Amino acid sequence: MSAGRRDPREEQVRRMLDGPHPALPPDLAAWAVLRGGRRLRRRRAVRRTAGLLLALALSALLVWAGVEQPWESEPAQVTPPLQEW
Repeated sequence: MSAGRRDPREEQVRRMLDGPHPALPPDLAAWAVLRGGRRLRRRRAVRRTAGLLLALALSALLVWAGVEQPWESEPAQVTPPLQEW
């Protein structure tokens, strides 16, 4: 493109931005703060709940491992064959 010519889409965007802007509600900022605070509280609650569930699952795993001791092998249940004397 030459230096003097602009893209028609760019011209259209410039006209849209230079035109009259729509009026915003006067309580928009207060509403945004309220909604943001609500989201933040909800996110904190979800994180705390997830952390609590993770801690409970880990403690249950540790209790199970302490009781069952899956790393130890079980004693043999097979007895050698009895031979007659």
